[in-house]
Amino acid sequence: MAYSFDDECDFLFKAILIGDSAVGKSNLLTRFARDHFRLDSKPTIGVEFAYRNIKIGDKVIKAQIWDTAGQERFRAITSSYYRGARGALLVYDITRRSTFDNLAKWLREIREFGDSDMVILMVGNKTDLGHAREISEEEGQRLAEKEGLCFMETSALENLNVEEAFLQLITRIHEVTSKKNLEAKANQVRTTTPSVGNSILNLDEVSATKHTGCCSW
Repeated sequence: MAYSFDDECDFLFKAILIGDSAVGKSNLLTRFARDHFRLDSKPTIGVEFAYRNIKIGDKVIKAQIWDTAGQERFRAITSSYYRGARGALLVYDITRRSTFDNLAKWLREIREFGDSDMVILMVGNKTDLGHAREISEEEGQRLAEKEGLCFMETSALENLNVEEAFLQLITRIHEVTSKKNLEAKANQVRTTTPSVGNSILNLDEVSATKHTGCCSW
C-alpha cells in the first residue's frame, strides 16, 4: 500500500533489491540515491536502505529502497524485508551465468513472501563488462517476457540506465497503487449508496405502513 507521509512528500513506497551476492545491487542503490560508485564495495550484511524523492505528475513520491544481502547464510532473515514492499529490482550479473540461472529461485521467493501485485523489474547489470558477457540482452528479454516482468540492462559503473530503471519501477508502483485506490473508492461507493430498486422498495414500505395506520381508525 502507499502510506501518507510528511510535508516533504505525498506517498512513501518501499522497494527492494534482490539477487545473488556481488551482482551490483549496492552500487545500483548508491548510484541512484547519491550518484556514487565504489569499486571496493563490500558485501551487504543483513540490509541497508536509502531514500530519494521522485516527482510523478503532481505528486512527490518518497522512494525507500532496501538493499538485502544476497549471501545464502543471510537468506533466512530476508523474508521479513518483503513486508510492505510494493516493488522489486531483481538483479543479475550479465557476466555470470549462475546469477541468471538463480533468478528462478529469487522469483519463487518474491512470489512466496511478496504481495501478488508487486511490481518486478528484472535488471541485467554490469554492461560495462560486455567483453565478458555470458547472457545476451535477448536472452534476458525472453525470460522477462516469459515471467511477465519489465526488463532493462544497466551499468552502475557507467551510470547507464540506473536512473531509468528506478524511475520505471516507482512509476509503475504509483500506477498500480493509484488503480487500487480508485477501485477501493468505487467499491466503497457501491456498498454505501442504495440502489434505485431498494429506494423504491423502501418508499413502498413506508406507504404501506401509513396506509395500514389509516385503516386502523
